[in-house]
Amino acid sequence: MGTILMAQVMGAVYGLLAVVFGAFGAHALKKKLTPELLHSFETGVKYQMYHAIVLLVLGFNLSFDGPLDSAIVNCFIFGTLLFSFSIYALCLGAAKGDRPRWLGPVTPIGGLLLVLGWALLLYSFVANLI
Repeated sequence: MGTILMAQVMGAVYGLLAVVFGAFGAHALKKKLTPELLHSFETGVKYQMYHAIVLLVLGFNLSFDGPLDSAIVNCFIFGTLLFSFSIYALCLGAAKGDRPRWLGPVTPIGGLLLVLGWALLLYSFVANLI
């Protein structure tokens, strides 16, 4: 699958799942999670939706004429997956009394990939100015 199509498909998938998970959190998890866990779950949903929109915008606007564009998209795809989905797993695990400790370091790795994606996007804009 080409990078353009990957950005568009993953943007749509992440957007769809963000709406589903947001509704799930607001309705099904509201009584099962502590306020702190619910806030964390909602943070995962927000970041997932933000990056779904970014992927769609990039999928329709980047030229994808070099490896930098692919790196940006991959950072957003994998960063969102690691960041948001590890938060979901940690929150749901905590609600069941199980806290998978190995997931703890996954969230910041996802966050670093998101930061790297934004930094690469900024670099691509600045590089075009020079």
